[in-house]
Amino acid sequence: IMSQRGFARAAKGHEVDPATLSYKSGDAYLAAARGRSNQLAMFIDSTGRVYSVMAGTLPSARGQGEPLSSRFKPPDGAAFCGTMIGDAEQKYLLASDAGYGFIATLGDLVTRNKAGKAILRVPPGGRAVVPAAVPKDAECLIAAVSNIGRLLMFEMDDLPELAKGKGNKLLNIPTKKYKSGEEQLVAA
Repeated sequence: IMSQRGFARAAKGHEVDPATLSYKSGDAYLAAARGRSNQLAMFIDSTGRVYSVMAGTLPSARGQGEPLSSRFKPPDGAAFCGTMIGDAEQKYLLASDAGYGFIATLGDLVTRNKAGKAILRVPPGGRAVVPAAVPKDAECLIAAVSNIGRLLMFEMDDLPELAKGKGNKLLNIPTKKYKSGEEQLVAA
């Protein structure tokens, strides 16, 4: 479970609702991923760097968690944006708020470096979007949503599987609107 300010913790059991847990003053729920304690928990920051740690080493959900910046060395000004966990074959959709993204396999994201591993190319001033798990062996649609309410759905097969990079355009966001902050991708 990860909060908006980058505090992480691990809860035991699948009946835990992360949105109802207590958070520090001014903090709130951001993202959660379900997995086992012997798997690697991975976190992505706003610059597109991925960090990994054993899920069993995270503090208990009974407390408020610990800041991820104490375990890792993100670039100055970077904020943690999402979390991922699963087997090495598990796939996740990684995207930037500029409207570009790709599908990555968790095995390709593993790193032991405290400085993380650059995976997603994010434009200057942009940030990564919360990663979404891709179902195994299932045909599915990808829905890309912008902050002004535009929605585009397309087949998952239209998106490439990459180890790192910028990816393909998920949603056509004009450069002028993106740079002015008028339109951004908020979820995929």
